[in-house]
Amino acid sequence: MRSFVTAQQVAAAAGVSRSAVSRTFTDGASVSEHTRRKVLEAAEQLGYHVNHLARSLIQDASGIVCVVGSDLHFPYQSMILDAMTRRLQSDNRVAMVINTSGEADSVEAALRQTLNYRADATVVLSGAPRASLIETCVRSGQHVILINREESQSGTQSVHVDNAQACREAFHMLRRAGCTDIALISSSAGTPSITMRERAFEGAATEAGMSVRTMRTGPTGYATGYEAGRQILAGSQRPDAAFCVTDLLACGFMDAARNEFGISIPDELCVVGFDDIEQAGWGSYALTTFHQPIDQMVDHIATLLDESERGIVSEPTATFQAVPVWRRSVRPNGRATTSPLSRSTENRSDG
Repeated sequence: MRSFVTAQQVAAAAGVSRSAVSRTFTDGASVSEHTRRKVLEAAEQLGYHVNHLARSLIQDASGIVCVVGSDLHFPYQSMILDAMTRRLQSDNRVAMVINTSGEADSVEAALRQTLNYRADATVVLSGAPRASLIETCVRSGQHVILINREESQSGTQSVHVDNAQACREAFHMLRRAGCTDIALISSSAGTPSITMRERAFEGAATEAGMSVRTMRTGPTGYATGYEAGRQILAGSQRPDAAFCVTDLLACGFMDAARNEFGISIPDELCVVGFDDIEQAGWGSYALTTFHQPIDQMVDHIATLLDESERGIVSEPTATFQAVPVWRRSVRPNGRATTSPLSRSTENRSDG
């Protein structure tokens, strides 16, 4: 049967005590250079690695950070997971990823495993898990950091973008482009970020004396955006603009507009997204959107983890601004090449 090389085996091979091996692999511990060299040579020959998990039980610090998220195959979630895990690794921490897209029971069991492994902290991405599981982590003494979850939860810290400000700006972008009939393309997910974006955009429209048509045809994804485009653009009065609460929805919506109805973007239809995923910059979309400063957010989370280890109490909430990224899906001026009347006529000819 396979077994790991032990510190005692290294000590025997190096001709030193077990404690000398321990001191060699402990930062700042006192050990002579001659002893250190013998221990390292023996460890290299035997293939020895320090059991950090066992050491963490003694030191009450595992170096493990649990990252909890759902729909990790989606572009935005992949972006933030990539940035988070790279930063944790560069800080000599271990990332333990829990995918909450599965059944509720398996998600809860997986999250509780992080407690059994004495994870130092849990970073929760937007939309997952439910509040009761977060409370379990807090009660266990874990440091819990929430990303893009607008609601406050006792005992946690929060890092999020200012969805409200960005979505108000999105509305005014479309108004400055001369748009008068605006659709809001959302999803049935109901996550904190999506809910906040909907409310902020609708609120900006209400303040301007306008109403928006909101479409939610399914979960957050490309197919939902496409289906929303098929439905709303087939009506008797087509909108001349759409704000999509994520870029993935926007990509689907734009493809439906062009492929199903032959609509020209941005001449006949302006579209704004949110997240600035890689696909938004592709030439086929050139989507005007809002960039989330993921690297800055991740750097701040790393600082929170370091400060927590040193006993420093930080502010419970940090807010970052989503920056508009102008591309070619919004007209640069207030003039459309096709009037609302001609759009209505074209719509009737589409049947």
